[in-house]
Amino acid sequence: MLFSSGIMGVDPSTGSLAEGLSAQVRFAFANMERLLKEAGGDLGDVGHVRVLVSEEGYRAAVNEEWLRAFPDAHDRPARHTVVSALRGGMLVQLEIIAVLK
Repeated sequence: MLFSSGIMGVDPSTGSLAEGLSAQVRFAFANMERLLKEAGGDLGDVGHVRVLVSEEGYRAAVNEEWLRAFPDAHDRPARHTVVSALRGGMLVQLEIIAVLK
């Protein structure tokens, strides 16, 4: 099993938090996918995602990447979205539980 928290919208080419909501969400999901790959898994192994957003209105941007990452409505992980005071300019953060095959 893989448990991870603190998956942020950091641009791996710069090591810095991306500017703006869309970029942070895009990088957070890409970083989640990269973490899974490095652990020997893929998006199909994810069983649960906790999404932390700094504002309620950010759900739409998250949903766009969510549908890209998990397009099959009948085969998506459980998801719980929480509005949270994120630090350091973060607008979104992911936590996952995955069962690696």
